[in-house]
Amino acid sequence: MADQTTRHLLHQLDEDDLNMVTSFILVSGSIKDLATQYGVSYPTMRQRLDRLIERVRRLVDGTEADPLSDYLADLLTRGHLAPDVARRIRELHRAAACPPKDVPTDGDPCDD
Repeated sequence: MADQTTRHLLHQLDEDDLNMVTSFILVSGSIKDLATQYGVSYPTMRQRLDRLIERVRRLVDGTEADPLSDYLADLLTRGHLAPDVARRIRELHRAAACPPKDVPTDGDPCDD
């Protein structure tokens, strides 16, 4: 059993994510009911849950979050950004942050 002073990894989620987890449990895992509670469509709620699942996976795996990707995903989910625009922003950001492909790197996080 884990040390009682160790916080659960879910404590690393922000308040909105924790509220969604709580609401999801209280509606017995019904995405339809959760979407109704949040006043959004089923596909929108599915996208939000997929993003939340990805954040939890990163916590479990101990991998770093990509704040830009998270922000773009949030804008997409809320309908504030078109998918092709988000894709282009991410491409431009990666191109500016990563060395050209012909430059050798060792364990570069830009490698896909």
